[in-house]
Amino acid sequence: MDDLWLCVRLLVLLVVANSAPVAAKRLLGTRWNAPIDGGWRFVDGRPLLGPSKTFRGLLAASAAGALAALLLGFSLALGVQVALLAMLGDALSSFAKRRLGVAPSGRATGIDQIPEALLPLLAVRGTLGLSWLEIAAITIAFFVLEIPLARLAFRLKLRDRPY
Repeated sequence: MDDLWLCVRLLVLLVVANSAPVAAKRLLGTRWNAPIDGGWRFVDGRPLLGPSKTFRGLLAASAAGALAALLLGFSLALGVQVALLAMLGDALSSFAKRRLGVAPSGRATGIDQIPEALLPLLAVRGTLGLSWLEIAAITIAFFVLEIPLARLAFRLKLRDRPY
């Protein structure tokens, strides 16, 4: 039962960290929306990451991850680590999507969800004693929940698109 509770808490932490940039965008509008990639383009001429990966989102995810971690019984440092690695996974997803020609904020099922859950889980695996099965289960749960949660956020006018 303790293992299940640990997995549920990690799943909630991942959802909070990944939702924070969307909430920050809705709350702050265009304030502090400087893109992380500085508008640079890769050798293929496409944006490195795109305009939706911002410092505002990175800071929002870090703060939300830290607070959620404390509320969930994790350390502040673990919350920040999970949040930053989720954002790194999200940035890697954006980089891959730009190379595939997917527009910024465009949908790419799997590419959009898996790295932002898997990367932080792999990083905290040893610290939390996660098994490979637990990592797979949390990643799959994140993947499955992300689509209905994104649609709910769209209906609540927190997201611009239903995905």
